[in-house]
Amino acid sequence: MSSSAQVAPSIPDEEIVRRFQETGSSDCFAELFARHRKKVFLACRGFFSDSAAAEDATQETFLRTYQNMHSFQGGNFAGWLMRIAKNVCIDLWRKHRPEVGMEDELPPEGKPTIKVDRTPDLHLVVEEVWREMTSLPPDQRRCLEMKVQGYSYEETAARTGLSLDAVKSNLQNGRRMLWLKTKGISQLR
Repeated sequence: MSSSAQVAPSIPDEEIVRRFQETGSSDCFAELFARHRKKVFLACRGFFSDSAAAEDATQETFLRTYQNMHSFQGGNFAGWLMRIAKNVCIDLWRKHRPEVGMEDELPPEGKPTIKVDRTPDLHLVVEEVWREMTSLPPDQRRCLEMKVQGYSYEETAARTGLSLDAVKSNLQNGRRMLWLKTKGISQLR
């Protein structure tokens, strides 16, 4: 495919990927970018609160896609691309999140003691998070509490009698439920 050739829109993504893998044609990749740029950006925008971060994530998604195109083995290209976008968003979020140290043990009443000197409403946020944690299913709540206390997955599994996979699943589901229940709290800050 020459650099001035256009890829027909009726050609499936997977065929364009195959052509790219064979020839390395920038036109093929440009067509994939044009087809999926908006969808990837909107997915990233749903993850981040500002357009600049979503644009960075979109750019990184297509960079990783380009670098790993040789590993695409067929199947649903759009699904593969969106999985890359999800992983990029998680990686960027982890890279830029503030590091928060946790105490080794919580006070007997089960609530953390935090000095509120930087943000006057921080204690309200913490109280709300702990209140919402009590509404989680028992295994999710127990796994989250042990994670906050600094226990590893293995230690949590040993102390709760759950399998390692069950601990990881309960943590993921508990975090997701807690996030959904408390997503409006960030407006207090």
